[in-house]
Amino acid sequence: MSNGTPLGDFLRARREALKPHDVGLPEHGRRRVPGLRREEVALLAGVSSDYYIRLEQGRENSPSPQVLDAVAQALKLDTEATDHLNRLCLTASQRPRDWGETDVSQQLLQLMDGWDHTPAFVVGPALDIMAGNSLATALHKGFDQFDNLAHMVFVDPAGRDFYQEWERAAHSCVAEIRAAYGHDPESARIAEVVAELSAQSEEFAGIWKMHDVKSKSQEGKHLKHPQVGDLHIKFAAFTVNGAPHQQLVVYQAEPASPTAAAFETLRAMATQPKQAQATVPDLAVNEQ
Repeated sequence: MSNGTPLGDFLRARREALKPHDVGLPEHGRRRVPGLRREEVALLAGVSSDYYIRLEQGRENSPSPQVLDAVAQALKLDTEATDHLNRLCLTASQRPRDWGETDVSQQLLQLMDGWDHTPAFVVGPALDIMAGNSLATALHKGFDQFDNLAHMVFVDPAGRDFYQEWERAAHSCVAEIRAAYGHDPESARIAEVVAELSAQSEEFAGIWKMHDVKSKSQEGKHLKHPQVGDLHIKFAAFTVNGAPHQQLVVYQAEPASPTAAAFETLRAMATQPKQAQATVPDLAVNEQ
């Protein structure tokens, strides 16, 4: 994923994203490197230049919480990025070894199946689709596969038509994987997904290098389904109790809205194959 350390890569990317005027420093002449200089970050954080260079180069493995807070303030990190910075400094022995169940629980599957009017699905750290109800499957019917959200956004041709705010969806996907990476930098699955998408999409590779961090939260989406048209939805993501590496994603439509009506159409389309299959045994018996 990188030739450097996770901590060093993160610090370097966030340093290069800042301009001197962003942090109240004067800017004189032409700069040979993008963003702030290491010495400027050290000055803002109140640490020696040598110490900060060692930190960015991965030669300082145990910075104090006070130093990390100072560096976070110098780099203008928000709360989530600051938490990510602190997680990157954890040793392997300090990281949680058990993220809970690797499969989606039967109780959660039954819960989602009972939501006839609400698309719901479960994603893993690398945005793999671990399970989904019938309405979620119908909603994503235009994709080649309903298997990984990042792959669907960046690689599947249907992604740019489905996600009407494609750039926002793209940045969101990458930031979510980056957040998961902070929890488990040794994850083989995250490394695999990042490598595959970086090879297949220059846009993914470019956004990944930005080191933006953001978990799923609550916001709106503008989608366009190939059969029912525009959908304006709200969504929420919930950490699954007992399996904190899983996220339950729930889409909702405003009551009595065109999107709610479209969901009803999708629900009817999703049940038609099941109804057709249910009649097959009866026909076979009659023929006998």
